[in-house]
Amino acid sequence: MRILIYSFFFFICILQLFSQKHSEFSGQILFENGQEDYACYRIPAIVQLKNGKILSFVEGRVNGCDDFGDVDIVMKHSDDGGLNWSKQKILINNRSSQAGNPAPVVDYHDPLFPSGRIFLFFNTGTQSEQDVRNGNGDRGVWLITSEDFGSNWSPPKEITRQVHFNKHSPHPEKDWRTHANTPGHAIQFNEGVFKGRIYVPANHSTGNPQSGFNEYNAYGYFSDDHGKSWQVSEEVPIASSNEAIGAILPNGELMLNIRQQSGTTKERLIARSKNGGQSWDSIYFDPELITPVCQSSLFLFENTAHTLLLYSGPNSTEERVRMTVKGSQNNGATWPIKKEIYPGISAYSDLTQINESQIGLLFEKENKTINFVLFSIDWLLN
Repeated sequence: MRILIYSFFFFICILQLFSQKHSEFSGQILFENGQEDYACYRIPAIVQLKNGKILSFVEGRVNGCDDFGDVDIVMKHSDDGGLNWSKQKILINNRSSQAGNPAPVVDYHDPLFPSGRIFLFFNTGTQSEQDVRNGNGDRGVWLITSEDFGSNWSPPKEITRQVHFNKHSPHPEKDWRTHANTPGHAIQFNEGVFKGRIYVPANHSTGNPQSGFNEYNAYGYFSDDHGKSWQVSEEVPIASSNEAIGAILPNGELMLNIRQQSGTTKERLIARSKNGGQSWDSIYFDPELITPVCQSSLFLFENTAHTLLLYSGPNSTEERVRMTVKGSQNNGATWPIKKEIYPGISAYSDLTQINESQIGLLFEKENKTINFVLFSIDWLLN
C-alpha cells in the first residue's frame, strides 16, 4: 500500500511538472498548405485586442506559393488566449489578382470608437514584382477597418496616391514602382506628442532595376487624424533597405528593423527616429541580429515587472532556419535574451503580447504550415 501511495504522488508531481512546462510553451498549426481551399499560406501578421480576442492574418495563395498570382487575405480568430481558433474567413478576394502583405493595427485613440477600430492595410498588384520593377504594372495600397473586434469589415479604401508616389500619383516624377507594407503588424503611438499616430513601415523601389536591388528603400507612412489622410516619411537612405517592421520604445523613439535585400550584410538594419518616424536620427546594422535575406518581427512587451523589446527571425546568416526570439532590456542596445523556438526551416514571423505574462508568435514553418506558438515571459527569461 505504501508503495502505491508513493507511486501515486510521484505520478502527480510528474503531471504537475508537465502541465507547468506545457503552460509556459505550446504550439499548434493554424494554416496548412493544401487545406481550406488554398495551395499555400504565407506572410503572417497578428494582433491582440483589448477584449482578449486575437486576430491572425495570412495570405491564402490559391494555385501555389509564388508571390504573384491569385492571392487572398484570410483571417482566423481566437477568443481564449490562443488555445482554440476559428475557421478561416476570407477578408480580401481580389479575384484572380493579388492581395497581400496584411498589416493590422488597432486605433485606441479615436473618440468615435472608444472600444477601438482595427485597421488592416494591404497591397494589390497587377503584375509580378519583377514586372513592376521594370515599369510594367502597378502596386496599390489599401485598407479596411472593423469597429466590432473583427467580426465585420468596411469596404476596401484605396490610399495609394497619398502614400506611394508612382506614375499615377500627384508626384509621378518620383517614379516609385514596387511597394510593400511591413509585412507584420503596424503600430500606433499611445502617448507623447505623437499620441494617436498610426504608422505603417513599408518599402518601395525607385526607377529602373539596379544590381543588388539597390533601387529599394524602406520608409513609412502615417496618419495623425485616424486614417482620414496620410503622409510619408523620409526614406531610409540605405540602398537595398526593404521589408521593415517597427516598435515604439519606452523613450518615445520609433525603431524600424529592416531587411537588406542585397544580402551583402547579414545583419538587421536599424533606423531610429525621435520625431515620430518622419525622419531618421541614427541608422546602423546590428551585429547581434544576424539574418539571412528574410523578414523579421519586432514588438515591445510591457507588464508591471518587465519592459522588453522582442525580436523574432531566423537566427542564421545563410539559411532560413532556427526561428529564434531575442529580447533586449535596453532599447535594443544589446540582445542577451535568446530562445530558439524551432531549429528547422522557418521564415516570416510576427509577435504580439497576449496578456500580462504571455507572448504569441505566428511563424512560417518548413514551407508547409503557419504555426502559432504561445510562451510565457518567465520561460523566455529563464
